[in-house]
Amino acid sequence: MPLSPPDCSRKPLHNRIIHAHSFEREDGLWDIEAELIDTKSYDYTKRSGEVQHAGQPFHHMHLRITFDSDFVIQKAEAAYDAAPYGQNCTCITTDYADLAGMSLVKGFRNQVRDRFARTAGCTHLNELAGLLPTVAMQSMAAKRRKAQEASSGQAKKPFQLEGCHALRLDGAVVQEFYPQWYRSKQSAGKDGAAQGQQERPVASEQAASEQAAQQNEVQQ
Repeated sequence: MPLSPPDCSRKPLHNRIIHAHSFEREDGLWDIEAELIDTKSYDYTKRSGEVQHAGQPFHHMHLRITFDSDFVIQKAEAAYDAAPYGQNCTCITTDYADLAGMSLVKGFRNQVRDRFARTAGCTHLNELAGLLPTVAMQSMAAKRRKAQEASSGQAKKPFQLEGCHALRLDGAVVQEFYPQWYRSKQSAGKDGAAQGQQERPVASEQAASEQAAQQNEVQQ
């Protein structure tokens, strides 16, 4: 379903296109290639006097990673087709080889921020890097699910369940497409109540322990 029509006249200004493609390699690894393109919808004159035409990219970056079945990046490469400050921008590309060794599923975005924040990296390459974990998960989902079922002999709960409102366990989507994981709201409520009863004694014991510790401190 498209958005509703705009409620007043308007003119286009800025365009950003992001592509991400994944590939299964013959050597048992996987590639993801991501691309970002920025253009304006109008001509403008740069400080050099050169005219930047509508639709002509002024940001055009590429990022490729190769990762293994544990979602650990084995190698990475960055490249530019267009950058607003030429060599002053593009000289950072070799630094992105440092993505190698990072895990896509264990704090990846924090690792990228720590390594490439502000003057240590490129804002737009960092944006592309932020896409990589979910693209990797989507690329590997079916293969990993089949491997898990083959090794255990039984289906494992899909990781995406309970990950968004449509995939809640008591919802219609799970009931139709993942019936073995479906739980009615009534049963979910009972399970939640039972879990709460189990947690209360633990909380009481913890409170008692803290109180005893405080009393010991006072006595000392």
